[in-house]
Amino acid sequence: MAEADRAGDAPKDRRRNDGGRPGRDVGRDAQDVPPHWRTEGLPDSPQPPRFRWGRMLVLVVVGWLVLFGLTTTQDQLASRVTTIPYSEFTEQVGEGNVETVFSRGDTIEGVLIEAAELPEDGGTYTEFVTERPTFAQDDLLSELEQHGAVVAATPLVQERGILSNLLISLLPLALIVAFWVWLFRRQAKAMGGMGGEGLLGSGSKKVKPVEPESVRVNFDDVAGIDEVNAELTQVVSFLKEPDRYTNLGAKLPKGVLLEGQPGTGKTLIARATAGEADVPFFSASGSEFVEMIVGVGAQRVRQLFEEARKVAPSIIFIDEIDTIGRARSGPQASGSNTEQEQTLNQILTEMDGFSGSEGVVVLAATNRSDMLDPALTRAGRFDRKITVSAPDQVGRRQILEVHTRGKPLGPDVTLEDVAKSAPGMTGADLAHLANEAAILAVERGGTALIARDFAVALEKVQLGSERSMVMPQEERVRTAYHEAGHALLGMLQPGADPVRKVSIIPRGRALGVTLSTPETDRYGYDVDYLKGRIIGALGGMAAEQEIFGVITTGAESDLQQVTAIARQMVGRWGMSPTVGPIQVYPREGDPRQSGASDQLLATVDDEVRALIASCYDAARHLLREHRPKLDAIVAALLEHETLDEYQAYEAAGVEQAPARPLLVGALPGSPGHDSGGAQQQSTADGTSRD
Repeated sequence: MAEADRAGDAPKDRRRNDGGRPGRDVGRDAQDVPPHWRTEGLPDSPQPPRFRWGRMLVLVVVGWLVLFGLTTTQDQLASRVTTIPYSEFTEQVGEGNVETVFSRGDTIEGVLIEAAELPEDGGTYTEFVTERPTFAQDDLLSELEQHGAVVAATPLVQERGILSNLLISLLPLALIVAFWVWLFRRQAKAMGGMGGEGLLGSGSKKVKPVEPESVRVNFDDVAGIDEVNAELTQVVSFLKEPDRYTNLGAKLPKGVLLEGQPGTGKTLIARATAGEADVPFFSASGSEFVEMIVGVGAQRVRQLFEEARKVAPSIIFIDEIDTIGRARSGPQASGSNTEQEQTLNQILTEMDGFSGSEGVVVLAATNRSDMLDPALTRAGRFDRKITVSAPDQVGRRQILEVHTRGKPLGPDVTLEDVAKSAPGMTGADLAHLANEAAILAVERGGTALIARDFAVALEKVQLGSERSMVMPQEERVRTAYHEAGHALLGMLQPGADPVRKVSIIPRGRALGVTLSTPETDRYGYDVDYLKGRIIGALGGMAAEQEIFGVITTGAESDLQQVTAIARQMVGRWGMSPTVGPIQVYPREGDPRQSGASDQLLATVDDEVRALIASCYDAARHLLREHRPKLDAIVAALLEHETLDEYQAYEAAGVEQAPARPLLVGALPGSPGHDSGGAQQQSTADGTSRD
């Protein structure tokens, strides 16, 4: 009520705002006097003190005089030249003790051969200076030459003069003054960045839209993600023809959030949107808003949105928005970051200030959408959330068609087969694959890319580059049994991914590699399949123990893989009867923060250990049962070093079984079929590495 009363009384006091002078007509002078804004209940903001240049100049002059005096005094105190009477000098000349002399007018400087004593205080001297009287009638030059003294043409003792001392004393002060001027200008720019106009933060230039001719991609260059293109095509259509939508009351989306794993093409989609839309396009990265000076990031956000409104309709693209859009509280928040919070608050304010008719769309890309602040991802700010996933087989073929433009392909190259052999690869991976194949074709001296180039490039991308190293025969045999164990168990497991390649050639950090990939893209996994993955991954370790009775360090990556799968089966996917269908492990952070008790965590650990132990026993049992097949694969590996899919199955004498249904009890496409989601796909990518 108090605030309302003051607001209601304000019109009554308007004629007394002049400090109490009667007769002033506020209404008449309102157009001439600019308004002074102030906050009710708070004092006016004090003006910053002006810098006093006169005082600074006086301090600089006084400091220079002190330094100049100290420098000159130091020269005089440090001088070893002794002033002697002229009679003492002539006495030393007569004794032949003068080595060199230099004359400048009546002033004579010189050096003695041997040190002489001073007649006054008993000290000794070697370098001297004296004044020759004008009435002297002696022939000094002849006498010096007679005793062998050298008459020099340059001063024997070099001393700094007044000008040198002046320059030397001014140099440190000039550096200090230059430093303070630079510091004052930086602070002034920072203050301008927090409250000034025309600057985007501290010392940066004004925001300018991306020139259309500099954007060389459009939607034709984005393949394999048609649903994303459809969403953004709608946004571009709204920007180009807003009347079609506003006539029916439709409003332009304020924000579009592109989320997905790295390499799926989020930034490429934003660039394609800029190339497709005939509107100004502003691009910025989340890290560009972060500064050491608090408030600069918020000012940059204000400047960015202000420039976008001036030329609306327009598009703003913020890449890696999780840099400034992280949740301000919760398990993901790590400490307080005032600058990051102010920048985020400014983005929220700017997006709230939009109206549906402004025509400004904000595109944002992130790899970690789960870490974004809920206020940023709510409806009304980022109205649309588009998940950009890894492409399927058809999408991979379309992406390969885009990245092989301008690359001549041989008659044996079928992009369909290349796409089929690269499950799980993103658009960036496929672009890298096509480029590696082209490089191999150049090194081979070919005129076109052949199937062999793509096969070798795929091995290099998936398995790593070959290493030229000489392994002892014992190490080769043990590596062969290790890889043969992986391959054989992969062949024997029902419904397991087919073995594509087995090699004992060192690649990357591994001494050997076994590659298994599914026939088609898979998105959901059942318990039997995941147990088969664990058994296959433990095949190398089991083979070494069965054949040699030892366990080596070569099983390190296998154990990491099986532990990750088992922990997620028990703690995240509810696949343990003992633990039950609950999620114990969160996506990030300590499970205790999510409410998991120590007893529950101990139960999960016991279940994980029991699951891995049972799978390890099953792996050893299968290898003992099929020992001849294991030895046959080892013999073929030692002979050829690398076996492809056909050679591996032929060596083992195993017929490749047809793929079974993805989920037991439900056929693909039936109501009981569940696609599962991409969370499980990330933990079972079909590749086994040692």
